[in-house]
Amino acid sequence: MSYPHSHKTVFVLDHSPQLSEPSSQPVDFDIFNKTRGPGIIPLAPVMKTLWTCNVEAAVEYCRIVYDLFPTQKLVRFITSDTKATLLNSWAQDEQSVNQLMLRFATIGQPNVRQNQKNCSIMHGLGQAVEILCQPTTKQHEIRTSFTEEASTVLNRGRIICMTLINSDAHIRMLEDCVLDTLIEHNKLTASSDNLIPIHHCELELIHVVPYGEKSAVTSSPRRELSPLLASETHVTQSGRYVAIRLVELVQKHFGLFSTTVTGIPMKEEQNASSSANYDVELLHSAEAHGELLKSDKEGMIVPSKEGLNTQTVALKWCTPKSNTIELQNCTGAHRITPVDVYSRPSSCLTNFLLSGRAVMLEQPRKSGKIMSHMLASHGGEIYIHILNTARSILEDPPSISEGCGGRVTDYRITDFGEFMKENRLAPGRTQPRDSTLPIDKSKSQLERMTRLWPMVIGDTIIFNMLSHLDPLPSLIVKEHLDNDEVLECKKAIYHVVGMESRNEPLPVPALGTRGKGPKREEQYRQMWAELESFIRGHVSSSSQHQKVLECLLECRRPAEDGSKGKKQTDKGSVKEEKMEIGETDLAVKELERYQRLTEREKHDLNKAEKSSPDSPPAKKFKGKSDLISKPSAGPQSLLTLWTNRIRATHAMRHQEFAGRLQSSGSKAELYPHMNEENGGDPASGGAVNTGMNINKNTKKQT
Repeated sequence: MSYPHSHKTVFVLDHSPQLSEPSSQPVDFDIFNKTRGPGIIPLAPVMKTLWTCNVEAAVEYCRIVYDLFPTQKLVRFITSDTKATLLNSWAQDEQSVNQLMLRFATIGQPNVRQNQKNCSIMHGLGQAVEILCQPTTKQHEIRTSFTEEASTVLNRGRIICMTLINSDAHIRMLEDCVLDTLIEHNKLTASSDNLIPIHHCELELIHVVPYGEKSAVTSSPRRELSPLLASETHVTQSGRYVAIRLVELVQKHFGLFSTTVTGIPMKEEQNASSSANYDVELLHSAEAHGELLKSDKEGMIVPSKEGLNTQTVALKWCTPKSNTIELQNCTGAHRITPVDVYSRPSSCLTNFLLSGRAVMLEQPRKSGKIMSHMLASHGGEIYIHILNTARSILEDPPSISEGCGGRVTDYRITDFGEFMKENRLAPGRTQPRDSTLPIDKSKSQLERMTRLWPMVIGDTIIFNMLSHLDPLPSLIVKEHLDNDEVLECKKAIYHVVGMESRNEPLPVPALGTRGKGPKREEQYRQMWAELESFIRGHVSSSSQHQKVLECLLECRRPAEDGSKGKKQTDKGSVKEEKMEIGETDLAVKELERYQRLTEREKHDLNKAEKSSPDSPPAKKFKGKSDLISKPSAGPQSLLTLWTNRIRATHAMRHQEFAGRLQSSGSKAELYPHMNEENGGDPASGGAVNTGMNINKNTKKQT
């Protein structure tokens, strides 16, 4: 079992005579003479010693640790002068601020009569390494539990040394001292049952100088000296600055973060009838703001207001309407402690919460309110509760206009629900002959289905007319297509061709548009372009997909050619185009009617067509040129093949006109016997002779 460095912390305080020097930061205590007039002689300034400032900062470090981690984190103290002195042990009953203050009172101030040369901080550093090898109560229980974890206990710790450092060489000497002691004690623990080796140690050297003085030593970042030791050096001034530096270190060492409760209403101490708003900064585990730190919302994370070089989350005070704490939907709770525990706002907030009241904390937003946290006490301990800011399953679903897309209201919500159902994952087994894993097949299917999938209704036409295109959209995304599926895709394309020939409107949504919108020809052009892009995205899947694309291009080519030469045609060509469109429409209708027949009905119909060639024609054509359609430049589509078959069948069901059979050209003479009776020349083309133009595209009589 692995223990973090924060499980065991050892403070080594320099107790040599040089720490009895004043910190050069006076204590402001002469408050009565400030209101008096001139002529009053001020009192002499009072200053704390370097030792007192170091002790107060170290005890404040422990106070924060003990408030937030009453049983999990352990701290020991060692003073070093001519020898090392232990102030407490790893026992839980000695881990308290009161116990430490009693021990410090026993030690007293540094003895100025001692010789500075006989004092060394190395005594304390060596003793710190030795006590890190001693197991804590929790480590001892695991080592003697006779379980698998007994042999996997990793012992880590941290040493914080507060002293006066002379030079950078002095730092190297202290680091070498700790490293050599680590190696020596790890060898001793191999032959001992009561000691455990140190797997890694962090050394924090804090060089404290009097206020206002410059230091010859500079701070250095963390350095890995060996696999057993990492070192870091901090340089700070005494007084309030050393306390601030240790508060910053405790946040770093134990993974803490700060919350500033703003806008706390509080009555003035001098005037009870008036009130003012105050701010209180609290420390707690960083997990309380896990979601906020990930999103990094602007305006919520601000610099600390207590003078720390750290950041804090600003939350607004909001008194709840109900005092029932248990009714709130909380996702987590963590202990809190004030940064400045002795200030009047912190004391008032603590007493308010310990009285059984709860405080809701609101995130500052421009619109609406979000209660993200709550402060409440349980059993004399104050906690910050993380409230669930997401919607509950009992509430109505959120409006799509509240999403990341802004005020967009035409998302394809229903289609996206069907899309998720089609791509759900389920436990599966790999077939013996199949080398592809089921998860890879699912990813491949998801990739194919998302090659063209518009998110908004207004961005697509073909996905708004699925009833006219089915089953093409669902078939084209497959990895392989058979002949029947290719035929179904072509039928869907021919159906859209018929819609365009009948000039039917497309189901284009009118969301967000003003006026009449685009013309019908433009709508069809956009639809064909989108459909072509959709099919081209899947052409690389197989050769069958290429056939579907070729069918689409063949159907679009006549329309494109007709649109290019539209300006060059006369009135007669316009009539011919309308006639051909009518014939195409009729062929499409007969094709659809034929496909709706059963297999037996199709067999009987084909048999009847072969057995009765003299049946009455469904439609008579006016020339032999109509019996066989001219082949197109490219491959013939299914519509062309079917139209040629219908024309050939109709031509077999009627008897050809006798005059057309006997004519030698495109004209047949009518009533030739009248020319013979009148003595006229049949070939002269006189007035009595009448010719009929039997051209396919002309109906004029001459």
